[in-house]
Formats: sequence, C-alpha cells, structure tokens
Amino acid sequence: MNLGILLALASALAYGAADFIGGAGSRRYSSWQIVLAGQAAGALVMLVAGLLLPGNPAVADFAWALLAGAGSATGGIFLFRGLARGRMGLVAPISAVGAAILPVLVGVAFGERPGWLVWVGVLVALPGIWLVSREATPDRSSGTRGALVDGAVAGVGFGVLFIALAQIPDDAGLLPLAANQLIGAVLTMVAATSLGQPWWPRRGEAAVVRWGSASGVLGAAGTLAFMLSTGTTSLGIAGVLASLYPAVTVLLAAGVLGERIGGSQRTGIAICTLAVVTLALG
Repeated sequence: MNLGILLALASALAYGAADFIGGAGSRRYSSWQIVLAGQAAGALVMLVAGLLLPGNPAVADFAWALLAGAGSATGGIFLFRGLARGRMGLVAPISAVGAAILPVLVGVAFGERPGWLVWVGVLVALPGIWLVSREATPDRSSGTRGALVDGAVAGVGFGVLFIALAQIPDDAGLLPLAANQLIGAVLTMVAATSLGQPWWPRRGEAAVVRWGSASGVLGAAGTLAFMLSTGTTSLGIAGVLASLYPAVTVLLAAGVLGERIGGSQRTGIAICTLAVVTLALG
C-alpha cells in the first residue's frame, strides 16, 4: 500500500472524527457556531504552521485555495441545511457519493488513466459510501426534492474542495491551506447572517469554541493529509478514499455514544473495506 493511499485514508479518518465532534457539539450549540469556530481554528493552526514551515506558494496556489474554501463552505452549508430540514438520511449519502465521483471524473478529464482494478474499487466504493451514510431510520414523511438538491449541491461543494486541493503542490507550504480555511469562515458568516442564524458565541457559550476548535483542527489535518496524498496517488483514488469519512463518523457514534449501526450501514462498512483493499492492490 503506497503512501498516497495511507494519507487518503488518514484524511478520511480525520474528516470523520471532525464530523463526529462537530455533530456532538451541534447537539448543544448552533451548528453555525461550531462550523465557524472550527474553520477559524483550522485557519489559525495552518497560519502558524505555514509561518514556521514556509513554502514557495504562487498566486495560482492561493487561487486554488480560495476555490477549495468556497467548495468547503458550500458543502458544509448545504449539508447543515439538509440536517436542519430533517432529511439527513438522503442528504448524507448523496453528498458523500458526489464528493467521491466528481474527483474521479475530473481526474480522467485531466489525463489520469486508472487501471481496471482501480475502476473496480471505485465502483465498489460508491454504493458502500451510500449505505454507510444512511440513517438507520430516515425520515420518510417529508418530501425528497429539497433533500436531493441539498445533497447534490453539498456533494459538488466537497468534490470541488478535493479537486482544488489536489492542484496545490506540496512545496507551496501551508499558507494556501490557511487561506482555504479563512475563506470558508468568511462565507459561513455571510451565509449565516443572510439566513438569520446565530454564528457568534453568546455569553456563557465559551464551550462552543472548544467543540468547534477540536473539530476544526481535525478537519484541517484531514485537508492537509488529502493534499499530500494527491502528490503520490491519483486524484480519483484519493477522492474516493477520503469520501469514506462517514464510516468513521458512524463507528465513533456507535462506540462512544452507543448509537445503533443499522444493517445497511454494516453492509456499507464491509463494502468500503473491500473497496479500500481493491484500490490498494490497484
């Protein structure tokens, strides 16, 4: 198993843990506050690291970072809107599959030519991601049209995040990633303000910063791991493996909070494991 695959899996692990912590914090505080605190913390960590370990970023690297930040914010905003509408059972799987398949298509368009075993792994992973992202008891009483739109837009946002990050070379350093986190924070504030949602912690809510910061630092680590992974493996493989993050969230929720893993989720985890093995062999 090459280093790129290990880094992509580390990215999925970090993203999944970040979502778990952010989701747990959102049960106590506004999800917008959690997201903003996380993005701000991630930007601060990347800024400090970037100043201590300077690279050679070009103007184009910051442009890609801004696009990545827009994709991250868009994906997060629509994912949380789907959650607020009570349709996460549809939004999550659609967004996860969208985030996986878009980098594959763009990678092929950019000239990547995966082997047949890699294509088998990709095709196996997509239904696995769908199954593991589903809620055990989805809300079937509400309509699906809005959920499909939310999930599709969120998936495109996360796919754009992965694609844009892959265009930033390793020698650019970490300052472009700080810009990525910062633009995500700014867009989150703008969106929350336009929707009349609270995004600034009120008095007595200092704990929201701790929840959000923990989630944000893990998310930033996932972003860094994904960017590094694309230097040693293809964009398509890295995108699919990073999109396995829902499995990590589900397993953490089961192990820490005692939440039940549904039959479809168990099947999805098994399928995802098979996909990882296939991609590693490819």
